[in-house]
Amino acid sequence: MPESGRHLVVLTRERASASFRQRVEPYLSALAEAGVACEVVELGDSLLARSRQLARVGRSAVWLQRKTLTAWDAWMLGPQARVIYDFDDAVMFQARRSEDGPHPGRKRRFARTVRRSRLVLAGNEILADHAREAGAAGQVAVVPTGLDASRFAPKADRAAGGRLRLVWIGSRSTLKQVERLREVLEALPARVPGVSLRIIADAGLDVAGLAVENVAWSYEAEARLLSECDVGIAPLPETNFTRGKCGFKILQYMAAGLPVVASPVGVQSDIVREGESGFCAATTEQWLDAIAKLAADVDLRRRMGAAGRQRVEREFDFKVLRPRVCELVLGVL
Repeated sequence: MPESGRHLVVLTRERASASFRQRVEPYLSALAEAGVACEVVELGDSLLARSRQLARVGRSAVWLQRKTLTAWDAWMLGPQARVIYDFDDAVMFQARRSEDGPHPGRKRRFARTVRRSRLVLAGNEILADHAREAGAAGQVAVVPTGLDASRFAPKADRAAGGRLRLVWIGSRSTLKQVERLREVLEALPARVPGVSLRIIADAGLDVAGLAVENVAWSYEAEARLLSECDVGIAPLPETNFTRGKCGFKILQYMAAGLPVVASPVGVQSDIVREGESGFCAATTEQWLDAIAKLAADVDLRRRMGAAGRQRVEREFDFKVLRPRVCELVLGVL
């Protein structure tokens, strides 16, 4: 790899991952237009393969996406590589054991990574604070996970009197978040007759007494599938790990022009502006009240959906984020 010049090596576990697609890929073309030669490298699983990849970096700038460095990784990377570290999850915690505090090994790797980095790009302020507390040596900047709002077309004909369709988008690994809302979902038809729930994921669920439509997720179809619904839901348990979540599904709902009901966990309570773009709900009764209120007032849904869409366009669209991200990255090159 080149020893000098405007050259950027992007190291990622999986180029097809959602995190790479939303946090790195949208900025590579703009960096290329600025004269930066960008090379994406998928890190190998074996120690030997990964060591060879890291050793070849030399003095290049490295955009390390989400992966934390072991002591061996850091040694193989060498002292002259200029590291940019990007992360959008509380990687110092284990998702299944996050109530127990930071995992010792994960905490060490995270600290090693941010101390080795000239620039840390954190998905939200909570994650940025973790980086600072771990001793980040360089600049720590908050860069929210963005999206292309133009992909989402809010439904124009949200007529009064129609049946309310809730929607949740996620994956098999996060479907348990909806499972925790089962008491709400089972009680909901009595409060909101005709209500239904669309699950967009690679797995589904059934809820007694509630019409549930399980739809397979695809990148190509997600925008349309969301825009066909009325209210987005974002339940989330409160743990050390989930407090670091970036609320991406909420941004998708808002881009599709949907009002949102969400758990007030981490940045979710900042993204959802109470009474403006949706409601935060912590208890069963709060969830039921919020959904019932939206079901009864189509004009409220329209206003909240429009407010959420405008905020996404103003703060979270790639067109808005791209200049700042490029400026930050170019500052390391």
